[in-house]
Amino acid sequence: MRRALAILVAIAVAFATRSGRAHTAGLSTGEYTRHGPRLDASLVFARGEVARLVPILDANRDGHVSPAEVHDARGTLRAKVLERVVVTARGTPCSVSLRDAAIVEGDGLLVAGRWDCGGPPDRIELVLLDDVTRGHRHVARVVVLDLTQDRVLSAESRVLELAPPGAGEEANASARDPTPAGSPPTSLLGFVALGLEHILTGWDHLLFLFALVLVPTRLRALALVVTAFTVAHSITLALATLSVWTPSPRIVEPMIALSIAYVGVESVYLREGSSRWRVTFPFGLVHGFGFAGALREVALAPDVVPRALFGFNLGVEIGQIVALAAALPLMTLLRRSTWFATRGARLLAGAITGVGLVFCVYRIASP
Repeated sequence: MRRALAILVAIAVAFATRSGRAHTAGLSTGEYTRHGPRLDASLVFARGEVARLVPILDANRDGHVSPAEVHDARGTLRAKVLERVVVTARGTPCSVSLRDAAIVEGDGLLVAGRWDCGGPPDRIELVLLDDVTRGHRHVARVVVLDLTQDRVLSAESRVLELAPPGAGEEANASARDPTPAGSPPTSLLGFVALGLEHILTGWDHLLFLFALVLVPTRLRALALVVTAFTVAHSITLALATLSVWTPSPRIVEPMIALSIAYVGVESVYLREGSSRWRVTFPFGLVHGFGFAGALREVALAPDVVPRALFGFNLGVEIGQIVALAAALPLMTLLRRSTWFATRGARLLAGAITGVGLVFCVYRIASP
């Protein structure tokens, strides 16, 4: 048993070392406005995301990006960010210039550019989505005269088609339609996908949920446990996204890791988990601030926030249901084994505790 536990903890340590930053940036915004033969765009990324695109941005490697470092990296930002946004007019590439680069509220970095074309630009391709973190979403707003389109782009769907000028009412109707054939999903669906992806790839949240089902619990009691967690993280997700109150990630992230370690230890000793809602509610409040990190790392437009909040939270809830629907039958099957019921569940709980503790230390020590 000791050897098995040592192997499980070793795997947990290796896994946690690679996945310690569970809430890295995965979202950016952009506003694109066409003025005749010119396109102006303002893109906002989380500074950590831009640091992946432009490693020299954090010149002194202190984990923080200063205004002076942004100014010194203007030329590189133009090459690595703006030149990777390909704007064309009737198939002819437009020339790009950097208008501004600055730190903005919400831990964001603004990169603004201007594309000059031989005619009205009609196509935007964000090639830079190949260079950012996997699963990154770009919330784009395109303004052409009095028409506005909101889209959510990804590496798999990264093209914006602009309605040609003077194309008549059909073009205007197409521009107003947020989901024409073959286009990226609407903002709401995009945020649902972002929330779903965030929970299904957020290994710390999944470990927390899995630890909850390690202990035998009646289905009705488990529903109460999960509901308490859902209500709690929905409250703090809203508070943080609406800028009512947002604790520092340097506090939230280690606390999430400690919540994993706690339920892991608890799962070693508990024989029945019907009263765990008293634990999942306060820990759910902490996890909600972690969920909000995916939305607060960039400056969302005020009118997009309600849609983003609703869609992202809905995606998280769908992801939780999917994860539990997969875990519960598996646990039911495993509990039929005497070895798992007496020893295996405790070994898994010990491994989860090890993961939580390593997560905690890593996140405290990480810049």
